[in-house]
Amino acid sequence: MNTIEQQLWDYIDGKLNESSKKAIEEKIESNAGIKAQYEELRELNSAFNALDLDEPSMSFTRNVMESIALAPAPVAMKTKVDKKIIYCIGGFFVLSLLSLLGYVIYNSTLSMPKFGFNTNLNFRVDQYITPTVLYSFLFFDLVVGLVFLDQFLRKKVAQK
Repeated sequence: MNTIEQQLWDYIDGKLNESSKKAIEEKIESNAGIKAQYEELRELNSAFNALDLDEPSMSFTRNVMESIALAPAPVAMKTKVDKKIIYCIGGFFVLSLLSLLGYVIYNSTLSMPKFGFNTNLNFRVDQYITPTVLYSFLFFDLVVGLVFLDQFLRKKVAQK
C-alpha cells in the first residue's frame, strides 16, 4: 500500500489532524487520479460498513467443548524393542568377555608359591555357636523374611 492510499484511508476513517486533512482535500481537488482513487476507496468503505457480521450461535462454545471431550486423548508413543535384538547384543558381549578371559588364562602361567606355615583347622564349633548367636541369627532372618513378605503383599495389592 503506497503512502497516498494510506493517507486516503486515514482521511476516510477520520484519523487525520486538521493540517493533514486540508492537505489531502487539496490533493483530491487538484489531482483527478487521486480523486478517482478516493471515490473507489469511499465506495469500498461503505460496502464494508453495509456488511453484517456473522455471529456464532449461542451454543457454539458448548458444541466445540463437547466435540473436544469426545475426541480420544493422544497417547504417548511407545516403541517396542524386539527381545531377540537385546539377547543378541547381550550374547555378543558375554562371548567377547569369555573369549578375552580364555585368552588371558591360556597365555598366562599360573604358579603358586609355597607357603611355609602349617594351619590347624581343628576348631570347636560349639565355642562359636552360642545360644545368643543362634537367637540373633534367627531374629535377623525373621526381620528379613517379614520385609520380603511385606514387599510381596504390596505388589499383590498394587496389581489389583
